[in-house]
This record gives sequence, C-alpha cells and structure tokens, in this order.
Amino acid sequence: MEVISTKNLKKEYKGSGFSKERITALKNFSFTVNEGDIFGLLGPNGAGKTTLVKILLGIVYPTEGDASIFGESIKNEKYKTKIGYLPENHKFPNYLTGEQVLHYFGMLSGLSNAQVKSRSDEYLKIVDMEKWKKTKIKKYSKGMMQRLGIAQAMINEPDLIFLDEPTDGVDPIGRKEIRDILIGLKDKGKTIFLNSHLLSEIELICNKVAILNKGELIKEGTIDEITSTGNKHVFTTSDLSDDVINILLNQYFATLHGKNEFIVNSDSAESLNTVIDILRKNNVNILSLTKEKNTLENMFINLIEQQN
Repeated sequence: MEVISTKNLKKEYKGSGFSKERITALKNFSFTVNEGDIFGLLGPNGAGKTTLVKILLGIVYPTEGDASIFGESIKNEKYKTKIGYLPENHKFPNYLTGEQVLHYFGMLSGLSNAQVKSRSDEYLKIVDMEKWKKTKIKKYSKGMMQRLGIAQAMINEPDLIFLDEPTDGVDPIGRKEIRDILIGLKDKGKTIFLNSHLLSEIELICNKVAILNKGELIKEGTIDEITSTGNKHVFTTSDLSDDVINILLNQYFATLHGKNEFIVNSDSAESLNTVIDILRKNNVNILSLTKEKNTLENMFINLIEQQN
C-alpha cells in the first residue's frame, strides 16, 4: 500500500524585496513511500528537503502537482490524525518534566486524560525514558531529548512518522538505541519518513532512499540498488597458487588484493559459476562471495558532484 505519493510537485517562492524573480524549491517531484518502509530523504542544504516535508505536513501548499497520504489528497486534513512529527532542533519548555511534555502534546492531539496517561507510560518505556519521566527537561541530555521527541511523535499512535534529524548531536551509543527504537516501530507496521544528514545512519536503517538536489529527484531506490557497483563480485578464498592467479588475471581480468581476495566482473550467473569451478578444480576454498558495493556516502557525493 502506498502511504505517500506525489506527482509532478512544484513549489515556487517569491524573491525577496522588490525582486520579481521566482525561486523554485521543487521541480516535477514524483515519488512513493510504501507501508512499513523506513524511507530516507537525502540531499545537500538547499536541495528542497524541508519544502517537501512542509508540503506533506500541510504547512505549505505546492504551486503545481499533487500529493496524497493514505490515498487521500493532502487538501483533506483528516490525514493529520494519522501522522506524528519530530522537527529538527525541537525545544520543550525547561520547566516541564518528560511526563508533562507528553501530556501536553497528547491533549493537543485530542486524547483523553486516561489515553494520555496510558500512552505516555507505554512510549516512555519504549524509548527507555521511564525512569526520567519526573525529571525536568532542563536536566536532559541531547540523547534524552531526542528519545523524548520520538515518544512525543508517537503519542497519538500514528501510522506515519516524520523524523527530522532524530540522531543529530547524539553519541554513537545513543544513535544505536534510537535505531533500535525505529526498527521496533517498523516491526509494528509503522511507516517512517526520515530526514538526516548522517548518511551512515541512513544506510544502516533505511530500506529505501531518495536523493534530492536543486529541487529535483536524481535517484530513488533501495540501499542495495543505489550502492551497487554493477556486476563486480568479491571472492575471499584460501591461498591462491601462482597458476590460479595467472588464470584469473589473463582469462577473467581479475583485480587481486593479495593471495586471498580478488574481484571479477561477471555479468551472468553462468560466468560466475565458471570462476567458481576453476577454484574448486584447483582445491581453493571459497570463504565468502559478495557483490561489491560502494558506501551510500560515496555514491551520494558522486551523484551530487555530477549534478553541480
């Protein structure tokens, strides 16, 4: 099921002052997010990410094009009861406790006192903040604030959660804990829309990403699709004899990394099996066989540089 769908979205802003120039933040942007996805939105500063999120949240309206959430146009605001949102650099009043923050946002969501109490306890436990619920916000660390923010985004039990930089400023242990929370939400059938500059985090948790630059969608797909380097396969083996090395170099144009690892470019299962047969015939043990991948960060940088 498509949870988010956009078609040919365009957003223009008026220039500042007396300028009649129009600034285009989004150009013909079309994409989909499916139920149960952890979807990552990537792009450099000024790419249009914030504008897209604001359109999906109903904060601004597109100049052209259509967007729907849960199959309904975003012009119908009923969808907002099914979404949660954690903005970047969120602030809560320092004089409130974590429990009071959730009560405040729960009441804003139209929940009863009983619902707020039950859900506050449930989600504070999920984000491992139960023992801090009576502590004032001013004593919270950055990681604690992020976890409380996630609990706030979940208080109305949304089916779709927008998270803007949820691990920003959090230490590695805290980032791991937040990743575990998000995976737990996915396991419960929630759909998560994640905006982050930490590409290593996106690579670890998202099953699908979109890369945005200068208002345009330049790449969309699964992590495997985006980081794939084609048909290059990496073999890790027991020691290769000189004879086997010569065969790999001369017949298969392999790239060697010592006597225990090599890379071959194979465009079919048949040609790959031929290499495997040669290794077995020469009593070489295959310890691992993987498809070569680039990092998401390297692919992102290369794509953006090609566009600029």
